[in-house]
Amino acid sequence: MPQLKFVSKESIDKGWSCDKKYRAVTADGKKYLLRITPFEKSASRADMFRMQQKVAALGISMCRPVEFGQCEEGVYIVQTWVDGIDAEAAMPYLADSAQYAHGLEAGRILKTIHSIPAPADQPDWETRFNDKINRKIRMYRECPQKFDGAEDLIAYIEANRHLLAGRPQCFQHGDYHIGNMMLEDDKLVIIDFDRFDFGDPWEEFNRIVWCAQCSPLFASGIVNGYFDNQVPEAFWRLLALYISSNMLSSVPWAVSFGEKEVGTMLNQARDVLDWYQNMRNPVPSWYFRGYHMQEINGIPYNIRKPTAGS
Repeated sequence: MPQLKFVSKESIDKGWSCDKKYRAVTADGKKYLLRITPFEKSASRADMFRMQQKVAALGISMCRPVEFGQCEEGVYIVQTWVDGIDAEAAMPYLADSAQYAHGLEAGRILKTIHSIPAPADQPDWETRFNDKINRKIRMYRECPQKFDGAEDLIAYIEANRHLLAGRPQCFQHGDYHIGNMMLEDDKLVIIDFDRFDFGDPWEEFNRIVWCAQCSPLFASGIVNGYFDNQVPEAFWRLLALYISSNMLSSVPWAVSFGEKEVGTMLNQARDVLDWYQNMRNPVPSWYFRGYHMQEINGIPYNIRKPTAGS
């Protein structure tokens, strides 16, 4: 049982994790997030806690690890409680300048997270991700649910696999997007590290589609904050590869969760194909909203306009 003594626990029914989550309160009124993972799903939880400690030591704004151990139900982790609002719900209602500023901060935070190196014995990225691509293409081919434009995604993937060669690897949050961020006192806070991994730092942007659907300005800010307004041309082509790979497997993944989730993923596939002009332009159209802003919060926005040939 946790060393912290909780006088009350309120269940939290949110997210896709198998964990049981609670808002737990101690006798002095202090709130924590208590996560309990069943033993059969808990193999990586000690590593997750250890990596969260490493990230927290970098001083970023996040749910901080407090305690780890075993209880009757499985393995538990206690984290600091974020007393804020979901960034995904709040972001579209903020001023344009605030959306973009929060995006810049999210990009800078991600850059700091990526300063943690991958283990020295990490398997080669090109081989590893090509295996993942092959699985995802096979998943789509075997799935009865098809969607228009999938063949364009596959064609782009096949034409750009060579971009995976020689890519560096680092620690990854694993699910970095606006749905795993909160605003507490108007400050961005990163949560949910339970899908942590090690891999190409640029692959971490593959969930930016969720951000772009919610707020193109926020998504633009993430990219520009990460690269300090100097976005490499190669980034866009590789990001398009990672997003194409993700979209292929998202629909087969959603099938087991029912029609609502399938509909969500089909809608996202339509958005992605529209942003990328059916993969004819590696720079997504949502990024140009950020480009056209001349000055945000007193910061000159001087970025060379990317083109289809970049």
